Amino acid sequence: MDGNGRWAKKRGLPRAVGHQRGVEAVRRLVRALEPMELDCLTLYAFSSENWKRSEDEVDDLMNLMRRFIKSDLPEFIENGVKLKIIGDWRALAPDIVAMLEDALEQTAGGRQSLAVALNYGAQDEIARAASAAAREAGGDGTISPEAIERHLDTHDLPQLDLLIRTSGEIRLSNFLLWQAAYAEMLFVDTLWPDFKPEHLSQALDDFARRERRYGGR
Repeated sequence: MDGNGRWAKKRGLPRAVGHQRGVEAVRRLVRALEPMELDCLTLYAFSSENWKRSEDEVDDLMNLMRRFIKSDLPEFIENGVKLKIIGDWRALAPDIVAMLEDALEQTAGGRQSLAVALNYGAQDEIARAASAAAREAGGDGTISPEAIERHLDTHDLPQLDLLIRTSGEIRLSNFLLWQAAYAEMLFVDTLWPDFKPEHLSQALDDFARRERRYGGR
């Protein structure tokens, strides 16, 4: 979900306003999930590299997360959205961890999955999964791809089919590197606060027209 800061800068507004508008874009998509019949939508909300930003901006993002969980959890429950968190989210502030644990419990019966990446970095995820797989392997230390996949944060989520990045940047930025091995990718110029359900529908139409060969011919 890239482009909040640039959206605000183009309008002469503080970056915090761009992040607030980014949350509104999340709301729009979540409300449109059911008719799209997606098994899972994964949103990259806060990366492990985002800690390098200014203290004020990080504080704004954390407070925005608190407000979002409080205000939107009832709607998640009502609309059958099942929340999943990936990343090292338990390293966040204790009150946020408690709020997330409560949200996970209250949405556990949902029909459609919304995965949110918090304090997430794909290289860290792979390293953690490989370490767990090595401990599991014991003796000869042989690790299979399947063993690593069992320990990824996404082990209980559907296969990644389509990866979309907004804002015109053409890179993965340490997001779902393992899972993206055979995913289709789409890079769009739209800044995240301007991303609407119709953009996602168009992306799904584009995906449906692609021929997926998984290395075959």
